[in-house]
Amino acid sequence: MKGTVHYEARDNVALMTIDNPPVNPLSSGVRAGLFEGVKKALADDSIDAIVVTGAGRAFIAGADISEFGGEQVGPGLHETLTMMENSTKPIVAALNGTAFGGGLEVALCCDYRVAAPTAPVGLPEVKLGLLPGAGGTQRLPRLIGAEKALNFILSGDPIMAPDALALGIVDGVFKGDIVAAGIKFAKDLVAKGSPTRKIRNETAVIEADRANPQIFADARTMAARRMRGRFAPEMIIQCVEGAVNSNDFDAGLQIEQVCFRQCMNHPQRGALIHLFFSEREVGKIPDVPRDTVKKPIKSAAVIGCGTMGGGISMSFVNVGIPVTVLEMNDEALKRGLGVIKRNYDIQVQRGRMTAEEVDKRMSLLTGTTDYADLKHADVIVEAIYENIDVKVETFKKLNEVAKASAILASNTSGLDIDRMAQATSRPQDVVGMHFFSPANIMKLLEVVRGSVTSIETIATVMDLGKRMNKIAVLSGNAPGFIGNRMLGQYTRQAGEIILQGATPYQVDSVMNSFGMPMGPFQMADLVGLDLGWRARKLAGVAPEDVPITARVADKLCDMERFGQKTNRGYYIYKEGSRAGQADPEVVAIVEQTSSELGIDRQAVDDDEVLKRCLYPLVNEGARILEDGIALRPCDIDIVYINGYGFPEVTGGPMFWADQQGLGNVLADIRRYGEIYGGDAWKPAPLLEKLVAEGKGFASLQGG
Repeated sequence: MKGTVHYEARDNVALMTIDNPPVNPLSSGVRAGLFEGVKKALADDSIDAIVVTGAGRAFIAGADISEFGGEQVGPGLHETLTMMENSTKPIVAALNGTAFGGGLEVALCCDYRVAAPTAPVGLPEVKLGLLPGAGGTQRLPRLIGAEKALNFILSGDPIMAPDALALGIVDGVFKGDIVAAGIKFAKDLVAKGSPTRKIRNETAVIEADRANPQIFADARTMAARRMRGRFAPEMIIQCVEGAVNSNDFDAGLQIEQVCFRQCMNHPQRGALIHLFFSEREVGKIPDVPRDTVKKPIKSAAVIGCGTMGGGISMSFVNVGIPVTVLEMNDEALKRGLGVIKRNYDIQVQRGRMTAEEVDKRMSLLTGTTDYADLKHADVIVEAIYENIDVKVETFKKLNEVAKASAILASNTSGLDIDRMAQATSRPQDVVGMHFFSPANIMKLLEVVRGSVTSIETIATVMDLGKRMNKIAVLSGNAPGFIGNRMLGQYTRQAGEIILQGATPYQVDSVMNSFGMPMGPFQMADLVGLDLGWRARKLAGVAPEDVPITARVADKLCDMERFGQKTNRGYYIYKEGSRAGQADPEVVAIVEQTSSELGIDRQAVDDDEVLKRCLYPLVNEGARILEDGIALRPCDIDIVYINGYGFPEVTGGPMFWADQQGLGNVLADIRRYGEIYGGDAWKPAPLLEKLVAEGKGFASLQGG
């Protein structure tokens, strides 16, 4: 059995300490220890009360996910909780640290809960495609009411003990020795003759909620908006409804168990648990030991204060790192800093920040137009426009002014890190830090490794990403890195599909139904159709040499339809609205372009649209793995989930491909190759190898 529970008697109180390092999950030994400990305390006439606490930094951090689906050893969790709930002696949970998931459910089975002020509590199961399956959906509404319980469970986010006290989840918050506080709390209960308190028997709150069914309508509306396509939220709402609409606690538990099993058997559960482990795995780099010395990052500099530079600067100051921002002139600097201030002021208006917090963050920003003012920065990130020659010149300047220990980073989305590094005398200190727009909000950070980037630099930047509340994923240095290299295949296919018979609106609709927040043409309108068009104009590309997949976009730009910025692109936008409306004129332009290219348009069904957009993405992902640009399939999944809006419930493109069956994916790639030809439909050798061996991308996770 994994884990143990230490038992000792202190002044007529049985103290049970959970010891299952590092975070005390509810493994078999912990469940058995709790069961036997309560049983022992109840049989001992000298024991008046019981206190349960955790060793180390956690009370109980949740279920042991590694035991999911395995054979149960020892008492089950429900059996253990029943033993605790039937105790005739009061049980106090002393929350010394993290009480998540099953850990909080154990605490809710105790008669009372006290907590250290630094102890976080939460029910994060929804983030794993699950629900609290040990009575959490039944006890919490009885304790704090259905509305508060639903908000808490559906968010999956933890709160600190003082907030849990205000919400009514815990009964006291005590500084200092929480075990001593728990024992005193228990002894006071005994001295006062206070009875045991079983949440399962409390009905006053849910009886009041029964008269307000709007609670559940509001919860469904919120879940549909924030967790589109998720299965578990509806199951959670049904469980809490069951708690409210019946005084029979055991009947509510039965509803919870039925819904829990449905979640366990749903494919989203496997996908979300894959992402849970993947987020931890991407930080592990085989040739960068965990004990690699990291450079201290106490200050930063950002070159450029436009959309990306401003967002990157906010990412630094949001975590207390002072930033010097460089712009080419005072006017651009004033404009950029003004945009940052307005972004913060919007957060104040929405109640997410205080004016004092804004002032504190703005005080960490210093503007300059002189490269010499960057000489003290520990890390310098250039965020100028995507032109390799301009970036190389920028790195030459940085090499002259930056201190010897500084890390020099580029926010490029796909240009050659090595060319920039070669412009310096310290290529080992040069790295890519590809933020995603808006940089202060998006969680992904692609860390790009040059051919001689040192492991110290990599370790420092990966750690810095974590410090900035980003998910940092390491990429090799290749055009487009991981994300944009794959995205090119996706967007090119979308461009071909509309010429061959679909409309932009059909393609976007299919991708929206799949779970993408935007289809490729909605995304193009948001980014701006004129970016590629202007680049081709500047380069003097003749109309007949424009890639066929860009012909429609260029025609729209010739009509000054640049996307959302002009309220017209593939879609028509009402002033101030981001919701586009289909335009028959665009369909006519698409059909005309097909005719000019000699393409005989045929109806394309939705299944083909989906496969033709996503299978080249997967195929390119296989090539990226072959080339060593990504370390593992899960790195690609994390990039696409957090940077490109790939739906979380699929587990990411590589995990999703495994679920489709790689043999099926390969067969379709070969079939479309025979029909349409082109490099996109040449199977990656790795894909062919895995299918021949009867394996999936998951077999490569060990990296």
